[in-house]
Amino acid sequence: MEHNKETYYLIRSDILPESIQKTIEAKKTLERGEVATIQQAVERVGLSRSAYYKYKDAVHPFNAMMKQKIITISLNLDHRTGVLSNLLSYIAQSRGNVLTINQTIPLQGLANVVLSVETAHMNLSATQLTEELKQIEGIQKVVIVGQGQS
Repeated sequence: MEHNKETYYLIRSDILPESIQKTIEAKKTLERGEVATIQQAVERVGLSRSAYYKYKDAVHPFNAMMKQKIITISLNLDHRTGVLSNLLSYIAQSRGNVLTINQTIPLQGLANVVLSVETAHMNLSATQLTEELKQIEGIQKVVIVGQGQS
């Protein structure tokens, strides 16, 4: 038996041991921002910190594993104060994680920005995200130029 290869199983949540179920709930509590620290999360669900740290990196909801995607978006922005800041704020509010950002020098009042965004925790599809970004004042063009798995 090879010990270096990771093996994954799909298991119904109701048969998981209590410590794993509580680890999942503590992670959700942190992700939703209901608590600020791991200590607060484990206290809320009645789990030891050591059990949390033992399982936290090995337990993931099935749907989260399936949607670990990175999208690359090209945007044309007006060369005005606050446009890039509003763009980045919207992505953060949508629970996107900006991995890379490249911006050209503005020419004729427009700057091209290319973002790589991790979308694993977003509640929007890539199409919904582009449509929402087009509504932000100062964003002239939004195009998805790539999608991939992280």
